[in-house]
Amino acid sequence: MSRLNDYRELVPKGTIDFLNRLAEQVKGRKILHINSTKLGGGVAEMLWSDVLLLQDIGIDAEWQIISGTEEFFNVTKSFHNALQGHDQHLSQKMLEAYLEVNRENAKRLSIDAHYVVIHDPQPAALIESRPAQGKWVWRCHIDISRPQWKVWSFLKQFVVNYDAAVFSLPRFAQRLPIAQFLIYPSIDPLSDKNRDLSPQEQAQILSRLNVPTDKPMLLQVSRFDRFKDPLGVIQSYRLVKK
Repeated sequence: MSRLNDYRELVPKGTIDFLNRLAEQVKGRKILHINSTKLGGGVAEMLWSDVLLLQDIGIDAEWQIISGTEEFFNVTKSFHNALQGHDQHLSQKMLEAYLEVNRENAKRLSIDAHYVVIHDPQPAALIESRPAQGKWVWRCHIDISRPQWKVWSFLKQFVVNYDAAVFSLPRFAQRLPIAQFLIYPSIDPLSDKNRDLSPQEQAQILSRLNVPTDKPMLLQVSRFDRFKDPLGVIQSYRLVKK
């Protein structure tokens, strides 16, 4: 497990000391993160690092996961596609299934904290059950710059009840009557995923994937998904080929 001090040589001088001073201002208060999975995907990967680092500097940080039915996760997958501009049809029954799972999770989870950060659309409707005390923030990790209007209108009725929303890029932000903030995409340079590979490991991986090593390489590592822009890789190849 990495400690905050391990990053001292990787960040601008004074950053770690500044973070420690900020931590002193919120000690004694609880920060709760809620998302839909503990494994897989960038949000879960980020929270593994973030929560441990918050705890390392003395902040009471916790991470809880919502549970849901197969129908619920099919609905929220359609949410993601629609919010990223892909045409989707969501029936009233599907929307009710989404709401019911959020209500059940509100009963099951302990959501009483000084600061609650809800990640992405899956648990967004938990705001309906927020306690009287505490600040709630909705953090959106996906591109909703051109969302399907009907789905965004449905989700927006919950988002406007948060104290603030966080987006990854300025163009992802929406017209909302609440404070909006930007947290740009980033990686954990000390995570196992981002460590240097030895020449032997590189050779083994390339061999397993049948990638020739005697030719120039243009590489994108991601799941095969339209929103990861695989066509952009092909277009980049064509530009390089010229």
